Amino acid sequence: MNGLRALFICFVIACAAVVSPAAAVPPRWSALPVPAAAPPVTVSDLAARGPGEAWATGYEHAADGLRPMLYRWDGTAWRRDASFPGAGEPGRLGKVQFVGEEVWIFQSRAGAGQILRRSAGGWSAVPLPQTLRSHQDFAAVPGAAWVVGEDDTGLKVLHHDGSRWTTQPVPDGVLYVMGITARTATDAWAWADTRTGTTVLRWDGTAWRDARVPLPPNGNVHTILLEPSGRVTVGGSRYADGVSRPYLMTWNGHAWRTTYPPLGDTSTGAMVRGPDGALWLPVRSDRAFQSEYARMNGSRTTFSYGPRRMNAIDVQPRALARAGSALLSFGTAEIYGSKPNLMSERLGG
Repeated sequence: MNGLRALFICFVIACAAVVSPAAAVPPRWSALPVPAAAPPVTVSDLAARGPGEAWATGYEHAADGLRPMLYRWDGTAWRRDASFPGAGEPGRLGKVQFVGEEVWIFQSRAGAGQILRRSAGGWSAVPLPQTLRSHQDFAAVPGAAWVVGEDDTGLKVLHHDGSRWTTQPVPDGVLYVMGITARTATDAWAWADTRTGTTVLRWDGTAWRDARVPLPPNGNVHTILLEPSGRVTVGGSRYADGVSRPYLMTWNGHAWRTTYPPLGDTSTGAMVRGPDGALWLPVRSDRAFQSEYARMNGSRTTFSYGPRRMNAIDVQPRALARAGSALLSFGTAEIYGSKPNLMSERLGG
């Protein structure tokens, strides 16, 4: 009997030795080569449709002004794309959105705004109906797109229904719309500055209304994540006692829950939901030669570092995106003696 028990124990240990190493060793961040741009560069956004397609946008600070910058990830490597309208003209690229089978990118071209659309037939552009002095944000879903900004008369919320542009009014007291995101054509959210502080607005297909989100006192909003399940996550910061403290608010369909993860003074603007179900965010690293990321799962926050970069004096991931079972980051790295250029890292996959 003892012999059978010993044999069984040995069998269990042998099985554990075979299956556990891959599960026990957590995935690590690895560096992905990115073709160089004209430094210094600014990264605007990163979006991924899956493991084989991601787009990163921004602009170069060339000698004669800003130049738009677009990179595509094909599952194997980053490559620069210069086939879009205005690629060689002054301007910059902003937020990236996937709308059905198309890629939509907001573009500022020679001071005017337009939406670039890439389909199987190539690139096309949808110009804005008017010139805005500033373009704060952009959101697009099947059947609708929004651009928020200002002109000489004040705040503008421009809405495209697939065929034409209209200007949407906002509730009284709204002074400035800082950002916008959408789940569907009849469910969009925005964060705005009012006479009484920051507030969250919601579009229900008919009008913009106060979403009555109980933001922390003296709190502002950096981003809002809308998920197909109906879950909503608001990320921002609260200024109190002379310091800024990040917060997260999550709506589970019944109530809002607020937590204060230990993120220092990091903005939550680049926060995404990772493939593991946790929230991920690049943070201000305490190591100049390595990037740092926060993983927030409920009330628990853990941190991980990117690969070591020789002679780096500042490594800053600017944007994150879920790419299938992996996370992609895109940002800048400054190597001693040179200006910041592009960097990218991947976790898992």
